[in-house]
Amino acid sequence: MTPLTNTRTVRIEWGDCDPAGIIFYPRYFEIFDASTAALFERALGMTKFQYLAAYKFAGFPVLNTRGRFMKPTRFGDDVTVESSIAFGTSSFEVNHRLSLNGAVVVEGEEKRVWVIRDAAGALKSQAIPAEVIAKFKV
Repeated sequence: MTPLTNTRTVRIEWGDCDPAGIIFYPRYFEIFDASTAALFERALGMTKFQYLAAYKFAGFPVLNTRGRFMKPTRFGDDVTVESSIAFGTSSFEVNHRLSLNGAVVVEGEEKRVWVIRDAAGALKSQAIPAEVIAKFKV
């Protein structure tokens, strides 16, 4: 079985760009975050709001992230975002590859952790349910 990947198209909007007319780099991290949510939505067949409730967890905050920027994108560009995932016990890594007209423009990585709230309300890591991981295998 191979791990599930998700592909989506994102248009670079006017408000995403800096005065030089290229995307302001923090916007890529917003794209990474939305692409991670889209990957989970595809695998689990429900919205983020629904899967947070269904699996009774508090989310998957970022532990580490990075981006490698090879070429700029500009207002009006439609970038293709391909996201893939690798699971650990309570954490997972998502790789994002953004391309424009077939050329890779950005590569991003996120390490996230599956968390619940303990009795005092503090966030704590928890093993990712096996049934969740199984839905990412095709």
